[in-house]
Amino acid sequence: MNISIITTQEEHYKYSQEICETIELSALLRGTGIAKRTPEYIQKKMENKDAVIALIDGKFAGFCYIESWEHGKYVAHSGLIVHPEYRNLGLAKKIKSFVFDYSLEKYPNAKIFGITTGLAVMKINSDLGYKPVPFSELTTDPTFWAGCKTCTNYEILKSKDNKMCLCTGMLFDPKEKLKHPPKHPFNIRVLNRLKSIKQALFLKK
Repeated sequence: MNISIITTQEEHYKYSQEICETIELSALLRGTGIAKRTPEYIQKKMENKDAVIALIDGKFAGFCYIESWEHGKYVAHSGLIVHPEYRNLGLAKKIKSFVFDYSLEKYPNAKIFGITTGLAVMKINSDLGYKPVPFSELTTDPTFWAGCKTCTNYEILKSKDNKMCLCTGMLFDPKEKLKHPPKHPFNIRVLNRLKSIKQALFLKK
C-alpha cells in the first residue's frame, strides 16, 4: 500500500466534489454537527496551496485544509476527512500531523486552533500540543463563526453569543513551543464527561 500526503496540485481539483460528499456523509453517520463545504470552496483552498491530500495507490484517501483569520493571527485546520475505505489505518493522524507542520511553516507566527466534538480529533490535537481553551481565546473574526451556520448546533452557539457550544475549543501557540510547555495529557473519560454535561445543558428540552 503506497501512501502519500502532499500539498494539493491542479491534478487534485477533480476530487473536490468527492471530498465534500465524504465530509457530509461522515457527519450524517456520526450524527454530529458540521459546517458544510462546497466543491468550489474546496478547490479554491487547493489553488491557494492551503490544502493537503492523502493518496493511496493513486486514489483519494483523505484531506484537510487551512483557514487563516485576523490577517494570519490565527489559523485553523478544517475538513479533516478520511475516505471510508481507508479508515483504521492511522491516516487521520498522519494527515493532521502533516498539515500541522505545514501550517507552522507557512504561517509561523499564527496560533493554530480548532473546535470539534470528535474525541479522535481531540486526541490527535492533544498529542500535537494543543490545549483545551474557552472560545474567548479563539479568533473573534465573525467570518469564522458564520461558517458554523450550517451546523446542526448553530442555534446553541448563537444563543451563547459564540462563547460556548457542544464543540471543544483547542489551541496551539507556537510561542509556547520554545518554552517547552507542560503537556496536556488526553483524558478520554474527562472529555466524555464534559461532552455529556454539555449535551445535558444545551440539548435539554
